[in-house]
Amino acid sequence: MNLTKLGCIVSVNVGTPRQVHTGSAAVLTAIYKSAVQGRIALRGNNLEGDRQADLTVHGGRHKAVYAYPQEHYAYWHAKLQQTELPPGMFGENLTTEGITEDQIYIGDRVRIGSAVLQVTQPRMPCYKLGIRFGRPDMVKLFWQSGLSGFYFSVIEEGEIAAGDNIERIAEAVEHVSVADRRVIAHGDVEPGLIAACTRFSPQGRMERTASGAVAYFAFLAFVLTAAGVDSASASVSASPSPAPGNFSSTS
Repeated sequence: MNLTKLGCIVSVNVGTPRQVHTGSAAVLTAIYKSAVQGRIALRGNNLEGDRQADLTVHGGRHKAVYAYPQEHYAYWHAKLQQTELPPGMFGENLTTEGITEDQIYIGDRVRIGSAVLQVTQPRMPCYKLGIRFGRPDMVKLFWQSGLSGFYFSVIEEGEIAAGDNIERIAEAVEHVSVADRRVIAHGDVEPGLIAACTRFSPQGRMERTASGAVAYFAFLAFVLTAAGVDSASASVSASPSPAPGNFSSTS
C-alpha cells in the first residue's frame, strides 16, 4: 500500500449538545468542542465523547468527522481581531496541520491513527457558528473566506490522537478538491465536476445551482430570525434538552 503523508492532527476535539440561551430563545447545539488527550475511539459515526444535536442536518454517515486546518486560524486572528481561538473553535473534531482544501480530493481515503476515513464534502456553515463567535455576521464571513474545512465518512473504525499523521492510502480517480467542491454553490461548475462531487455526498445534489445556494442561506437567515437569536448576547448552559416551547436547532 502506497502511503502519502498529507499532514498531521494537532488536536482532537469533542462535545455534546447543550442549550445556548439567546434572549427569549434557547438553541440546542453541539458546536462547542474541547480538546481531549490520549487516543480517542472512533466508532460508528462519532468520536468517543462527541455527539450532534440533530442528525437530520448534522453528523451521520457523510459528515461523521469534521476537520479544520490550523493554518486558517492565523487568518481568523487577523480578521476578527480575536486573540482567544483555541482548537475546536470552529466546531471541528480534528484540528489539522499541513493539509488544506485545495490539497485533498473528494473521495480520497486517509489513515489517521488506526482509523480509515474518506473525504466527502466541505462545510456549509450553520448560523450557530455566529453564536459560537458572538458575531451575527460570522456565517457570511466564513463562507466568503473560502476556508471551509472538510468532512469525512468512516470507512474503518479505530483510534485517533493528537500527533497522528494523516496519510493518503487511496487517491480519488477524479481530482476534484474540496475547494473545487465548494464552488458548486456558486453555480459556475461543469457537469462532470458535479457528478464527481455528489458521488460521495448526496447533499451535493441540493447545491447544484447558484439559486440553490442562495435559497440555503436565505433559509439560514429565516431560521436565525425566527429563533430570535442575538449572537452577540448568547450565553451557554449545559442542558440535556431545550426548554418547552423554545426554538431549538443543532450543530
